[in-house]
Amino acid sequence: MSITYKDEAGIAGMREACRLASEVLDYITPHIQPGITTKEVDRLALECMKAQGTVSATIGYQPPGYPPYPAHLCTSVNHVVCHGIPNDKPLKKGDIMNVDVTVITKDGWYGDNSRMYLIGDVSIAAKRLCTLTYEAMWMGIEQVRPGARLGDVGHAIQKFAEGHGFSIVREYCGHGIGQVFHEDPQVLHYGRPGTGEELKPGMTFTIEPMINAGRREVKELNDGWTIVTKDHSLSAQWEHTILVTPTGYEVLTLSAGSPPPPAFVKNFTQARQDTVTA
Repeated sequence: MSITYKDEAGIAGMREACRLASEVLDYITPHIQPGITTKEVDRLALECMKAQGTVSATIGYQPPGYPPYPAHLCTSVNHVVCHGIPNDKPLKKGDIMNVDVTVITKDGWYGDNSRMYLIGDVSIAAKRLCTLTYEAMWMGIEQVRPGARLGDVGHAIQKFAEGHGFSIVREYCGHGIGQVFHEDPQVLHYGRPGTGEELKPGMTFTIEPMINAGRREVKELNDGWTIVTKDHSLSAQWEHTILVTPTGYEVLTLSAGSPPPPAFVKNFTQARQDTVTA
Protein backbone atom coordinates (compact mmCIF):
# COMPACT_ATOMS: atom_id res chain seq x y z
CA MET A 1 0.00 0.00 0.00
CA SER A 2 1.29 3.47 -0.81
CA ILE A 3 0.50 6.91 0.60
CA THR A 4 -2.57 8.60 -0.88
CA TYR A 5 -2.45 12.37 -1.35
CA LYS A 6 -5.92 13.90 -1.14
CA ASP A 7 -7.10 16.43 -3.71
CA GLU A 8 -9.62 19.15 -2.87
CA ALA A 9 -12.56 16.75 -3.15
CA GLY A 10 -10.77 14.23 -0.94
CA ILE A 11 -9.90 16.88 1.62
CA ALA A 12 -13.54 17.97 1.74
CA GLY A 13 -14.59 14.35 2.26
CA MET A 14 -12.07 13.91 5.06
CA ARG A 15 -13.15 17.15 6.75
CA GLU A 16 -16.73 15.94 6.87
CA ALA A 17 -15.86 12.44 8.10
CA CYS A 18 -13.52 13.69 10.79
CA ARG A 19 -15.92 16.36 12.04
CA LEU A 20 -18.65 13.74 12.32
CA ALA A 21 -16.33 11.38 14.21
CA SER A 22 -15.61 14.17 16.68
CA GLU A 23 -19.32 14.92 17.02
CA VAL A 24 -19.93 11.32 18.12
CA LEU A 25 -17.58 12.01 21.03
CA ASP A 26 -19.42 15.28 21.71
CA TYR A 27 -22.71 13.34 21.81
CA ILE A 28 -21.58 10.72 24.32
CA THR A 29 -19.60 13.09 26.57
CA PRO A 30 -22.48 14.27 28.85
CA HIS A 31 -23.44 10.64 29.52
CA ILE A 32 -20.03 9.44 30.66
CA GLN A 33 -20.55 9.48 34.40
CA PRO A 34 -20.06 6.99 37.24
CA GLY A 35 -22.51 4.10 36.87
CA ILE A 36 -22.81 4.02 33.10
CA THR A 37 -21.56 0.88 31.36
CA THR A 38 -19.26 0.98 28.38
CA LYS A 39 -21.85 -1.08 26.49
CA GLU A 40 -24.32 1.78 27.00
CA VAL A 41 -21.68 4.23 25.73
CA ASP A 42 -21.42 2.04 22.64
CA ARG A 43 -25.20 2.12 22.18
CA LEU A 44 -25.22 5.91 22.43
CA ALA A 45 -22.47 6.16 19.81
CA LEU A 46 -24.48 3.97 17.45
CA GLU A 47 -27.53 6.17 18.06
CA CYS A 48 -25.52 9.23 17.06
CA MET A 49 -24.05 7.55 13.97
CA LYS A 50 -27.50 6.53 12.76
CA ALA A 51 -28.69 10.14 13.11
CA GLN A 52 -25.62 11.36 11.18
CA GLY A 53 -25.95 8.81 8.40
CA THR A 54 -22.52 7.36 9.20
CA VAL A 55 -21.56 3.81 10.12
CA SER A 56 -18.92 2.48 12.47
CA ALA A 57 -15.63 1.35 10.96
CA THR A 58 -14.94 -1.01 13.87
CA ILE A 59 -18.05 -3.21 14.05
CA GLY A 60 -17.11 -6.45 12.32
CA TYR A 61 -13.61 -5.18 11.51
CA GLN A 62 -11.33 -8.20 11.10
CA PRO A 63 -7.68 -7.82 10.17
CA PRO A 64 -5.86 -11.09 9.36
CA GLY A 65 -5.42 -13.19 12.48
CA TYR A 66 -8.05 -11.32 14.52
CA PRO A 67 -11.64 -12.21 15.41
CA PRO A 68 -14.29 -9.75 14.14
CA TYR A 69 -14.41 -6.70 16.42
CA PRO A 70 -17.81 -6.77 18.18
CA ALA A 71 -18.59 -3.11 18.93
CA HIS A 72 -19.06 0.33 17.36
CA LEU A 73 -16.22 1.94 19.31
CA CYS A 74 -13.36 1.05 21.66
CA THR A 75 -13.54 1.79 25.39
CA SER A 76 -10.18 1.40 27.14
CA VAL A 77 -10.42 1.79 30.92
CA ASN A 78 -7.52 2.37 33.35
CA HIS A 79 -4.72 -0.08 32.47
CA VAL A 80 -6.28 -0.98 29.11
CA VAL A 81 -4.03 0.56 26.47
CA CYS A 82 -6.29 0.21 23.42
CA HIS A 83 -9.01 -1.86 21.72
CA GLY A 84 -11.03 -2.30 24.90
CA ILE A 85 -14.34 -3.99 24.10
CA PRO A 86 -17.49 -2.40 25.63
CA ASN A 87 -19.08 -4.51 28.35
CA ASP A 88 -21.67 -4.46 31.15
CA LYS A 89 -19.33 -3.34 33.94
CA PRO A 90 -20.33 0.10 35.30
CA LEU A 91 -17.71 2.82 35.34
CA LYS A 92 -16.80 3.99 38.84
CA LYS A 93 -15.40 7.17 40.35
CA GLY A 94 -11.67 7.36 39.83
CA ASP A 95 -11.62 5.50 36.51
CA ILE A 96 -10.06 6.97 33.40
CA MET A 97 -11.23 5.88 29.97
CA ASN A 98 -10.27 6.36 26.35
CA VAL A 99 -13.08 6.27 23.80
CA ASP A 100 -11.92 5.71 20.22
CA VAL A 101 -14.41 6.35 17.40
CA THR A 102 -14.02 5.84 13.66
CA VAL A 103 -16.94 6.57 11.33
CA ILE A 104 -17.43 6.02 7.62
CA THR A 105 -19.51 8.51 5.63
CA LYS A 106 -21.86 7.51 2.85
CA ASP A 107 -19.17 8.69 0.41
CA GLY A 108 -16.69 6.24 1.89
CA TRP A 109 -14.40 8.56 3.87
CA TYR A 110 -13.10 7.57 7.30
CA GLY A 111 -12.82 9.89 10.30
CA ASP A 112 -10.85 8.65 13.33
CA ASN A 113 -10.32 10.20 16.78
CA SER A 114 -10.27 9.47 20.50
CA ARG A 115 -10.47 11.29 23.81
CA MET A 116 -9.77 10.56 27.44
CA TYR A 117 -12.53 10.82 30.03
CA LEU A 118 -12.11 11.27 33.78
CA ILE A 119 -14.88 9.48 35.70
CA GLY A 120 -15.76 11.59 38.73
CA ASP A 121 -12.85 12.62 40.92
CA VAL A 122 -9.67 10.85 39.82
CA SER A 123 -6.25 10.72 41.42
CA ILE A 124 -3.71 13.46 40.80
CA ALA A 125 -1.49 10.90 39.09
CA ALA A 126 -4.27 9.81 36.72
CA LYS A 127 -5.17 13.39 35.86
CA ARG A 128 -1.51 14.22 35.24
CA LEU A 129 -1.13 11.24 32.89
CA CYS A 130 -4.19 12.24 30.86
CA THR A 131 -3.17 15.90 30.67
CA LEU A 132 0.42 15.21 29.66
CA THR A 133 -0.64 12.61 27.08
CA TYR A 134 -2.86 15.27 25.50
CA GLU A 135 0.05 17.68 25.47
CA ALA A 136 2.33 15.00 24.00
CA MET A 137 -0.09 14.49 21.10
CA TRP A 138 -0.05 18.22 20.41
CA MET A 139 3.74 18.29 20.64
CA GLY A 140 3.69 15.85 17.75
CA ILE A 141 1.02 17.74 15.81
CA GLU A 142 3.07 20.95 16.05
CA GLN A 143 5.87 19.29 14.04
CA VAL A 144 3.64 18.74 11.00
CA ARG A 145 4.53 20.84 7.96
CA PRO A 146 5.70 20.13 4.41
CA GLY A 147 9.31 19.00 4.39
CA ALA A 148 9.26 17.74 7.97
CA ARG A 149 9.73 14.04 8.65
CA LEU A 150 7.62 11.58 10.60
CA GLY A 151 10.62 11.04 12.86
CA ASP A 152 10.25 14.68 13.94
CA VAL A 153 6.70 13.92 15.09
CA GLY A 154 7.67 10.76 16.97
CA HIS A 155 10.72 12.34 18.57
CA ALA A 156 8.74 15.31 19.91
CA ILE A 157 6.19 12.99 21.53
CA GLN A 158 8.81 10.62 22.95
CA LYS A 159 11.03 13.37 24.35
CA PHE A 160 8.09 15.08 26.06
CA ALA A 161 6.53 11.89 27.51
CA GLU A 162 9.75 10.31 28.69
CA GLY A 163 10.88 13.67 30.08
CA HIS A 164 7.90 13.47 32.45
CA GLY A 165 8.71 9.92 33.53
CA PHE A 166 6.23 8.11 31.29
CA SER A 167 6.78 5.45 28.62
CA ILE A 168 5.62 5.17 25.00
CA VAL A 169 3.81 2.07 23.77
CA ARG A 170 5.67 0.95 20.63
CA GLU A 171 3.54 -1.91 19.33
CA TYR A 172 0.76 0.42 18.10
CA CYS A 173 0.99 3.62 16.11
CA GLY A 174 -0.86 6.21 14.08
CA HIS A 175 -1.64 5.62 10.43
CA GLY A 176 -2.63 7.12 7.14
CA ILE A 177 -6.37 7.28 6.56
CA GLY A 178 -8.74 8.20 3.75
CA GLN A 179 -11.14 5.87 1.96
CA VAL A 180 -9.29 3.03 3.65
CA PHE A 181 -9.21 2.70 7.44
CA HIS A 182 -5.46 2.06 7.72
CA GLU A 183 -3.21 3.38 4.95
CA ASP A 184 0.46 4.20 4.76
CA PRO A 185 2.35 5.76 6.39
CA GLN A 186 2.74 4.32 9.85
CA VAL A 187 3.09 7.15 12.36
CA LEU A 188 5.36 6.08 15.20
CA HIS A 189 5.19 7.97 18.48
CA TYR A 190 8.93 7.69 19.05
CA GLY A 191 11.92 8.20 16.79
CA ARG A 192 14.81 10.36 15.66
CA PRO A 193 14.48 13.81 14.09
CA GLY A 194 15.08 13.99 10.36
CA THR A 195 14.18 10.34 9.75
CA GLY A 196 11.11 8.67 8.28
CA GLU A 197 8.70 9.66 5.55
CA GLU A 198 8.78 13.26 4.33
CA LEU A 199 5.51 15.09 4.93
CA LYS A 200 3.81 16.54 1.84
CA PRO A 201 0.57 18.48 1.30
CA GLY A 202 -2.48 16.27 0.93
CA MET A 203 -1.33 13.60 3.37
CA THR A 204 -3.87 12.67 6.04
CA PHE A 205 -2.93 10.57 9.05
CA THR A 206 -3.64 10.05 12.73
CA ILE A 207 -1.42 11.01 15.64
CA GLU A 208 -2.52 8.91 18.62
CA PRO A 209 0.15 8.30 21.27
CA MET A 210 -0.48 5.61 23.89
CA ILE A 211 1.44 6.55 27.01
CA ASN A 212 1.86 4.47 30.14
CA ALA A 213 2.44 5.68 33.69
CA GLY A 214 4.71 2.66 34.22
CA ARG A 215 6.70 0.48 31.85
CA ARG A 216 5.97 0.39 28.12
CA GLU A 217 5.43 -3.39 27.80
CA VAL A 218 1.92 -4.54 26.90
CA LYS A 219 0.07 -7.83 26.41
CA GLU A 220 -3.04 -9.02 24.61
CA LEU A 221 -5.96 -10.58 26.47
CA ASN A 222 -7.66 -13.80 25.43
CA ASP A 223 -10.46 -11.97 23.58
CA GLY A 224 -7.96 -11.31 20.80
CA TRP A 225 -8.35 -7.53 20.95
CA THR A 226 -7.87 -5.94 24.37
CA ILE A 227 -4.34 -4.67 25.01
CA VAL A 228 -3.27 -3.96 28.61
CA THR A 229 -0.12 -2.81 30.37
CA LYS A 230 1.93 -5.76 31.63
CA ASP A 231 2.64 -4.02 34.94
CA HIS A 232 -1.03 -3.00 35.37
CA SER A 233 -0.07 0.70 35.33
CA LEU A 234 -2.49 3.30 33.98
CA SER A 235 -2.41 4.11 30.27
CA ALA A 236 -3.79 7.09 28.36
CA GLN A 237 -4.31 7.97 24.70
CA TRP A 238 -5.59 10.90 22.65
CA GLU A 239 -6.04 10.97 18.88
CA HIS A 240 -6.59 13.51 16.12
CA THR A 241 -6.58 13.10 12.35
CA ILE A 242 -4.28 15.62 10.68
CA LEU A 243 -4.02 17.06 7.15
CA VAL A 244 -0.67 18.34 5.88
CA THR A 245 -1.39 21.71 4.23
CA PRO A 246 0.91 23.77 1.97
CA THR A 247 1.88 25.90 4.99
CA GLY A 248 1.57 23.55 7.98
CA TYR A 249 -1.25 21.40 9.26
CA GLU A 250 -4.99 21.30 9.80
CA VAL A 251 -6.60 19.30 12.59
CA LEU A 252 -9.54 17.63 10.88
CA THR A 253 -11.19 16.04 13.93
CA LEU A 254 -12.50 19.25 15.44
CA SER A 255 -16.04 19.93 16.56
CA ALA A 256 -17.87 22.21 18.97
CA GLY A 257 -17.00 19.96 21.91
CA SER A 258 -13.33 19.37 21.13
CA PRO A 259 -11.06 20.20 24.07
CA PRO A 260 -8.98 23.33 23.42
CA PRO A 261 -5.31 22.84 22.58
CA PRO A 262 -2.58 23.47 25.17
CA ALA A 263 -1.29 27.01 25.57
CA PHE A 264 1.95 26.23 23.74
CA VAL A 265 0.14 25.47 20.47
CA LYS A 266 0.72 28.36 18.06
CA ASN A 267 -0.91 27.11 14.85
CA PHE A 268 -4.34 26.19 16.18
CA THR A 269 -6.15 29.45 15.32
CA GLN A 270 -5.08 29.25 11.70
CA ALA A 271 -5.85 25.55 11.54
CA ARG A 272 -9.39 26.09 12.81
CA GLN A 273 -9.82 29.04 10.43
CA ASP A 274 -8.73 26.86 7.51
CA THR A 275 -11.30 24.27 8.55
CA VAL A 276 -14.12 26.80 8.61
CA THR A 277 -13.35 28.81 5.49
CA ALA A 278 -11.95 26.27 3.04
